[in-house]
Amino acid sequence: MRDPQSIAVNEDARMIPAWSIVTAISAFVLVEYYFWLVLPRQQHHQPPLGFHIYFSISGGVLIALYFLMVGYVSKDAPRRAMSSRFWIMICFVMPGGIGAVLYFLLRQPEVSRCPACSTHVQSDFHFCPQCNYQLTANCGNCYRTVRITDQFCTRCGHELSRDHMPARLRVLGE
Repeated sequence: MRDPQSIAVNEDARMIPAWSIVTAISAFVLVEYYFWLVLPRQQHHQPPLGFHIYFSISGGVLIALYFLMVGYVSKDAPRRAMSSRFWIMICFVMPGGIGAVLYFLLRQPEVSRCPACSTHVQSDFHFCPQCNYQLTANCGNCYRTVRITDQFCTRCGHELSRDHMPARLRVLGE
């Protein structure tokens, strides 16, 4: 297990594009403008100030988060070999953030390339389906993923030194 101090800043935070941040800030400002300048002119009596502050800030934050989520989906979907246009449209068409929830429930694993033949492979693959290149270290008994530095499989207790691990993986573990 990692030491809490050594955990880096979340990589997913960099997945929000600048256009989405600008749109979220603009939407927040527009909601505040509506709640503080437009809405009071249309009402004959004012709600208590605490309610007014609460609803204006929470409404602005929710709209801003919605645009940030759409921006995240636009950058994350191509990493997973999914159509970003389709999922952005779903996020805008489905009301109340249901499209974003659907995206997170149905998204595929991340896709990368095989170092040997450049075939697209999912992150949970142990071997390349085209060239049989071993992508990750795994147990020779139960075939579950193991860390390169493990001596025994955490699932079945198999001694990993008996397996014929490729030299490139053995060197990384030393």
